[in-house]
Amino acid sequence: MRIFGVVLLTVVLAGLLPALAQQHEAAAAYVPVTKFDPGRDAAKDIREAAAEAKRTGKRVLIDVGGDWCIWCRRLDSLFAEHQDLEALLRQNFVEVKLNWSKENKNEKVLSEYPKIPGYPHLFVLDDNGKLLHSQDTGLLESGKHHDPAKVLAFLKEWSPPPAEK
Repeated sequence: MRIFGVVLLTVVLAGLLPALAQQHEAAAAYVPVTKFDPGRDAAKDIREAAAEAKRTGKRVLIDVGGDWCIWCRRLDSLFAEHQDLEALLRQNFVEVKLNWSKENKNEKVLSEYPKIPGYPHLFVLDDNGKLLHSQDTGLLESGKHHDPAKVLAFLKEWSPPPAEK
């Protein structure tokens, strides 16, 4: 009878293990940082984004700004209004919104990158977290908005080459 109990327990556990493993993988899945949040650990967010970029063959796009920033909101609106740009962004980059505000300037993390002339500011990293490019988004503007053609050119230029994907 004791052997029967052990066999039964083994069968039950064998049936549950794949489901538990799936739940663990889902729980450990990368969650993109899509909001400027002064309470986040920016260094950890960047490390996790780089790991996700390595796993998916993408690059990391750090978007530095804050909810206070009208141009940050305008850039977000550009992606919301232009599905082609949004798709290109999601296809090629793991995005990290990195907060810069009076509540949290993230000075320690940002000290590792070139000086930022204004907000929003974009940094492109490879899948090892190495800085590839620092982008002043003022150069992507036209009048009182970001120029879709300039943003498209930026995304295409800094997307990973096909060999990296």
